[in-house]
Amino acid sequence: MKILFIADPMAGFKTYKDTTYAMMREMARRGWKLFHTLASQLSVQQECVVASASKFSFTDARDEHDHDWFNSLPPQQCPLNGFDAVIMRTDPPFDMQYLYTTQLLTLAAKQGAYVYNSGQAMRDFNEKLAILDFPEFTVPTIVTTHAADIRAFLNEYHDIIIKPLDGMGGMGIFRLKQNDPNIGSILEMLMRLDSRTIMAQRYIPEIVHGDKRILIIGGRVVPYALARIPQQGETRGNLAAGGRGVAQPLSERDQQIAETLAPELVRRGILLAGLDVIGDYLTEINVTSPTGFQEITKQTDCDVAALFADAVEEAARLHGSPV
Repeated sequence: MKILFIADPMAGFKTYKDTTYAMMREMARRGWKLFHTLASQLSVQQECVVASASKFSFTDARDEHDHDWFNSLPPQQCPLNGFDAVIMRTDPPFDMQYLYTTQLLTLAAKQGAYVYNSGQAMRDFNEKLAILDFPEFTVPTIVTTHAADIRAFLNEYHDIIIKPLDGMGGMGIFRLKQNDPNIGSILEMLMRLDSRTIMAQRYIPEIVHGDKRILIIGGRVVPYALARIPQQGETRGNLAAGGRGVAQPLSERDQQIAETLAPELVRRGILLAGLDVIGDYLTEINVTSPTGFQEITKQTDCDVAALFADAVEEAARLHGSPV
């Protein structure tokens, strides 16, 4: 197997918790040939989508905080359709440059490349808006560019969450109550004077028990969720915002949500998704670079990176690649 990772610079990986690192480590253990490139290193040459990609291998470094964990060869121009799989793991925000990258990945797919998750899926599946396809699993939600709509929604539900549509790691998420003296300032800042679309949702009190990340890999539901429990006095459970990750078996409702979404995700070309569930409600569907592999693996008997590598291998067989 010959695998290309499109990811942020590897020297910046926090190897003790990074999901992309866990994927790479498992694939290296299987003897697969691994390459890395940046999204900015994709181009079209002679009508073919290529990447300036570097083959790399793991060093003997054992310190999980050691950034000298890999050896990399000089980059070469490689056509994306020459790999058994192209794994897209670049972090949001989903800006114009990210959009251009997904368009190049779609072109590469037309040329025979196997990209996970597909460029089309990443464009179509805005991680916030995607939940609107599954209203049976969501709390009351609105999407708007107008602060007056948010104020009316707040007056109706009294306690709400507002968030931008292009953030990650909990950035830009606010909890608003009717007596908050900063409502006007927060809406002006987040909505940029009615020129930026945001989402508002009724506040879910069960957040104190964790914002659960449920992973779906190749249409199969990982049996454990990572409950990201907020710090005292914090609304956001995101690990990037200081949340504490606790692996736990899926509840019956978690399983229902995940099993309902799984076939639809496969149909849309999504090999890996991370559902965010608070209490009994779906709040986001993450498809750009879902995380949580290492935390779940360390706390349970479930090797998530191995499940992902199995899914990549199965997809390669379906496409006729030699494995």
